[in-house]
Amino acid sequence: MAEDPRLRPPSGATGVGSASNTGATGATGVVALADGTLFWGRGLGAEGEAVGELCFNTAMTGYQEVMTDPSYAGQIITFTFPHVGIVGANAEDIEGPNPHALGCVMAEAVTAPSSFRSEVPFDQWLAQWGRIGVSGVDTRAITRRIRKLGAPNAVIAHAKDGRFNIDALVATAQAWSGLEGLDLAKDVSCTQSWRWDEGPWKLGEGYRPGHLPADAPHVVAIDYGIKRAILRQLVDAGARVTVVPATASFEEIMALNPDGLFLSNGPGDPAATGIHAVPTIQQWLATGKPLFGICLGHQLLGLAIGAKTEKMHQGHRGANHPVQQLSDGKVEITSMNHGFTVLAESLPDNARPTHISLFDQTLCGLELTDRPVFSVQHHPEASPGPQDSYYLFKRFVEGLK
Repeated sequence: MAEDPRLRPPSGATGVGSASNTGATGATGVVALADGTLFWGRGLGAEGEAVGELCFNTAMTGYQEVMTDPSYAGQIITFTFPHVGIVGANAEDIEGPNPHALGCVMAEAVTAPSSFRSEVPFDQWLAQWGRIGVSGVDTRAITRRIRKLGAPNAVIAHAKDGRFNIDALVATAQAWSGLEGLDLAKDVSCTQSWRWDEGPWKLGEGYRPGHLPADAPHVVAIDYGIKRAILRQLVDAGARVTVVPATASFEEIMALNPDGLFLSNGPGDPAATGIHAVPTIQQWLATGKPLFGICLGHQLLGLAIGAKTEKMHQGHRGANHPVQQLSDGKVEITSMNHGFTVLAESLPDNARPTHISLFDQTLCGLELTDRPVFSVQHHPEASPGPQDSYYLFKRFVEGLK
């Protein structure tokens, strides 16, 4: 039986010691961790290198949505599901105008597309967008390592000739600051206000226009890295939506005469984004008008009411996370993508937990007792249940009428 090449370095490579290593065994891709650990594989997509936080995602589908989710800015995704690429890639299954994840790591080679909706193979799509992939990697070993030691800084690299300056790659990973203290929301946000009127996708019709009446409730959504699926659910629930940049002031928001405010998902450290976001949110809270937040928006709301956030050991990323409603004990199967959490014990007296993770009991939802304000850590628009959490959008929009 042939030796499994997934963890075997190329000939002459002994971790960090060699300044230039040639992939004699056919390795053309590598993931280099800041502590010098190397995971060798076969490069695909674009050539080059990128540095970020190495995390894992447990979803079995939706790899294109994951790669284009702005919340993954600054991160390298390890897909725990081994077969990636079977549905190919298209122009519809995207959550942002371009990929935000830096690259992806997979156990098996990208398979040929087997979907009538495919337009290009996944590896070709990665190359078109300048994103790096490495396949043939022991993704289980990476996942176990992250679970035990936390999400490390890493460099993902692809060179067709199999030559890598390992010392330089490891040094780059060591020098990277990490996600703590980074305000990435301003980097992925839009730069000017715009209207959104597209509803959910339907087979044979594509994405349908909202056709909302002029007197429909008006929601202003602050774009910290907003997913298109969220905007579509707001429209489907009956709201007219205007999107504004992450740095929009309270005065700019109020000039749009909104009935409610939505705080979007996004990447980076909520404490760093909160420097400019929290004062605006606090001014909105003083109006007593409805507010709904998701993911980073949930964390920013927490900070705005005086709660605290902290970096998680490994984070929650996947489409199979059980979340329990505390009001009735109902369990929702949710999609998650976050590396920070709001500390439940830090909530003020006028806030109460509404949802918790059944994986680790971390806070997954809160609401204020003295005004129509609530938020969740998970992504109710992502449909893993598939519609377990859609009620949150309806609850928000109904509260505006």
